[in-house]
This record gives sequence, C-alpha cells and structure tokens, in this order.
Amino acid sequence: MTVDRERYNESRLLDAAYLQFDIAAEKLGLSPGFRELMKSGQREFTVRFPVRMDDGSIRIFLGFRVQHSISRGPAKGGIRFHPAVDLDGMRALAALMTWKCALMNLPYGGAKGGVCCDPRGLSPAELERVTRRFTWEIAPLIGPDQDILAPDVNTDSSTMAWVMDTYSILKGYTVPGVVTGKPLEIGGSLGREAATAQGCVFAIREAAIVSGLDLEGAAVAVQGFGKVGFHAARLMAELGARVIAVSDSRGGVMAEAGLDIHAVRVHKQETGSVEGAPEALPITNQELLELPVDILIPCAIEGQITSRNAPRIRARILAEGANGPTTPWADDILAERRVFLVPDILANGGGVTASYFEWVQNTQKLFWSEEDINKKLDSVMTRAFREVYELSRREGIHMRTAALMLAMGRVAEAKRLRGVFP
Repeated sequence: MTVDRERYNESRLLDAAYLQFDIAAEKLGLSPGFRELMKSGQREFTVRFPVRMDDGSIRIFLGFRVQHSISRGPAKGGIRFHPAVDLDGMRALAALMTWKCALMNLPYGGAKGGVCCDPRGLSPAELERVTRRFTWEIAPLIGPDQDILAPDVNTDSSTMAWVMDTYSILKGYTVPGVVTGKPLEIGGSLGREAATAQGCVFAIREAAIVSGLDLEGAAVAVQGFGKVGFHAARLMAELGARVIAVSDSRGGVMAEAGLDIHAVRVHKQETGSVEGAPEALPITNQELLELPVDILIPCAIEGQITSRNAPRIRARILAEGANGPTTPWADDILAERRVFLVPDILANGGGVTASYFEWVQNTQKLFWSEEDINKKLDSVMTRAFREVYELSRREGIHMRTAALMLAMGRVAEAKRLRGVFP
C-alpha cells in the first residue's frame, strides 16, 4: 500500500505522527494488521479532578495519561502542564516516546501525560495540589515497573518530588523509581538537568563530522531558552561555536559576533524573557528560524517548521531539541535544500537515556559520577547516530525515516516474539 498524504492535516500533531509512522511502515513492509497494532496506543486514561484553590473555591481540571506501548518494558514519558494539553497531543507524544526509547535501545515503551491548565495563573501551592491530585488519579497506571514519569513542559524537579511523595504515601513506603528528573537529595541523578541538551550536542558533533563542518566559529541559532535551549546554547558556545540568536515565547535576540549566553540567562531570570538582553538586537521566533546559520536547534514546541516556512530555512544542520518541531511535509523540502536533519527521536534522546540511567541507579541503590554518566550518554548517542546515518545513506532515505525504521523495527520484533494473546 502507498502512503496517502491527503488524509492528514499538517496543523495537527497527531496527523504528523501518523504520517511519519506510515512512511516508515511502508519502507519496513509491515502488514496492515501489524501497522494498526503498532500505531494505536495500548491505554488511554482521562481524569477530571477537583482542586481547592487558594481563595477556597473548587476548580475542576482535565488530565490525561497515554501509554502507547509496553512491549519492550514499562512505559516512560513526561507530564506537562499547559493550556493546549489534549488527548490527541498526548497520543502523538506518547508514540514519539516509544520510538525514541526503541531507537536508544532502552528497555522502555512510550507514554505521555499532562494537565490542561495555565501554570502561570496558579500559585505554587495550587500547582502542588494539582500535581498531587493528578498523581493520585493516575496512580493505578504508574510505578517503577509500570510507567515512569518525568518532567516536560512547565514541570520540573519539584513537580517530580511531589509526584514521588504522593505515590509513596499511597504505597506506604518510599518509591524513588516512579519518576526521573527528581532532586538529587531524593534519588535524582547527576547530569540529568542538562542531559537532553548534552545528547543533542553529541548528535550535532557527529552530524558536523559527516557534513564536514568545523564547530569552531560555527553560527548557531537556538529557538527556545528553557531547560533544553539554554543548555544547548551554553554547550555549543563551550565547543567554540558562535550562538548568534536565541528566543523564547515572547521574542528573541541576536548578535552576529555571538551572544553571552550566561548574561542572556541572567537577563531572562530578572525579566522573564530574553527580550531586551543587553548588547543584542531584537528578533522574532520566525526570523530566528530563517537565519543563515550553520546549525539551527529548535527547542521550543511542536510544529515550528512547516511546508510554509521550510523553503526559507537556510541552516546546514537542523537538530531537533524539541519534540515534533518539523512536520513531515517540511521534511521533503528540507531534504531538497540539503539541510542535514537530526530528527527529534535521535537529537533529544539524551533526556530519556539519562532518565534510564537514573532509574537504574534507583533500582540498584548505587549512584554514578557525572563523568561516568556523560561517557555512557556519549556512547549511546554516538551509536544511535551512526546506526541512523548508515541506514539513511544505504537506503537513500531521510534521517527521520531511517530513525523511525530502526525504532519501529525493534518494537515490531518485540511484539512478534511476544505474540498476540490469547
């Protein structure tokens, strides 16, 4: 069967995920029944729960947890707090987690969850109550051997501490392995905070090698200046690259000679945005994406590079620090323009890999040094990059399709070996 692109809407994240799946499934030659088995998620949990607000009123929140696959091990994936959280988005991101874990060859399946809310309108006490009640609602589905949570958009180590504590209260004993990305003092791992960005930079290093690009002095633009974007910019600057532009949800700044990343971070901490950072010119998010740079690293949200703006992307290497920043419709255009794409399930696989390291350390009750963690992370990212690159060159296909083929092939083999019950 051929892939019918007309069935899908470029503006929907779930449609983009399904189209990417169909393209790779066609290359793999998966049977229709097996495609449907792998495409649809295994479990979807929708919860509506009350939270008492600071003023004494009761507000009802909507939350989700989607487990896409548990064929290769317990589900793994973050939780996010955002007004745009919905079931379709969680389905798409859970599937991406399945492929990401398989590509990194981790013994996990994929999951995603979140609460539909605007955390900017909630006090710290309200956020804690939302987190704890949401954890209580999804508790039957989660656990260190079932489904392990992690930080995502608008959640952090404090959120994970609340999840861990709530789940541990329910169980009657401390269960650090129910989450990753938690504080060091309660079982977190060294190197976890910067791991997604560090893995992305390892992948960029490999892409630069095969592209013949010298990172010393290379021009870099980073969209998004949060947990991933800041560290990506910092690490690239430490390698000698010129980070000439960064942005956040409110806007961006640029300086042709290179930005002082730490000064920009201090400015954002003081003002809430990179906008207006000293010794820099203003730039919009859209303008940043279209700058003539050597390396573009989108670390914000989904659907940033589409068929509409892909013809104006001028980067030599595009490394997807975010999940789903480029649509499948843009992939063909980028390939025609000879933009070297490092797809999301490869480029940002460092985060879930470091989460795996944390989970293993919790299980073993034995913790590793940051040097050991980064060496292990480098090894995993380098192996994954080379496997994807070699398949891409051998088959004459996009890096994204090659990455998905490797990941989906591993999940398909796990399903085949386990069989269909009954």
